[in-house]
Amino acid sequence: MKLEAIDILEGTLEVVTGLHIGAGSAGMRIGGIDSPVVKHPLTELPYIPGSSLKGKVRSLLEWQAGAVVASNGGPVSWEQASQAEDTAMAKRVVQLFGTSGDAKLDMDEALALGPTRLAFWDCQLCSSWLEEIDWAERRQPLTEEKSENSIDRIRGVAQNPRFIERVPAGARFDFRLTFKRLTDDDDALLDLLLRGLALLELDGLGGSGSRGYGKVRFSRLQQGDTNLCPRLREALSAT
Repeated sequence: MKLEAIDILEGTLEVVTGLHIGAGSAGMRIGGIDSPVVKHPLTELPYIPGSSLKGKVRSLLEWQAGAVVASNGGPVSWEQASQAEDTAMAKRVVQLFGTSGDAKLDMDEALALGPTRLAFWDCQLCSSWLEEIDWAERRQPLTEEKSENSIDRIRGVAQNPRFIERVPAGARFDFRLTFKRLTDDDDALLDLLLRGLALLELDGLGGSGSRGYGKVRFSRLQQGDTNLCPRLREALSAT
């Protein structure tokens, strides 16, 4: 096994509906946001953590491979992949995303698995989008506050009001990841990655996806000079 190349996949990830990736709350303020989004500590600009992208894409592929029950809800391991409904796909997922450092593998299994192929980068807001909305001059907020309530079904009144911070629809982020090429079969792993990104478009990113949050799409996806969007759309139609 030899490292042949490290490919860079980059593009633009566009927010289609308000996106909420929570940052937690250090304290409570009366009248304040109940659930803020994660922001860069220096610029206070919202961003998408690479860990959020990696975790969501991996979980969608594990669901499609029928590996979630075998892994008891956690990230599927190399050993658990053998118990998945689609063992071959589950093992490719582990090859792409890796397994824990304390996994008990013999030499043959370790060689079959290889090192983690993917590294997701944090996604920062596109400078072109910030220029487009003239943010440097206007300095308008780059998030929105959305109020939510639950309704008492019998009395028909609102209860438990809360305020959620979201990145608004239309925001664009720079997307980037690296893909290690180690074998001649790595094109199949790249196809699996593209399927995961297609599933992300169908599902959503961040919290409250069932309430319409976090719909995203790739408006550009490149591997060097190669446009990967057609392959992404093919993967989308095949899922």
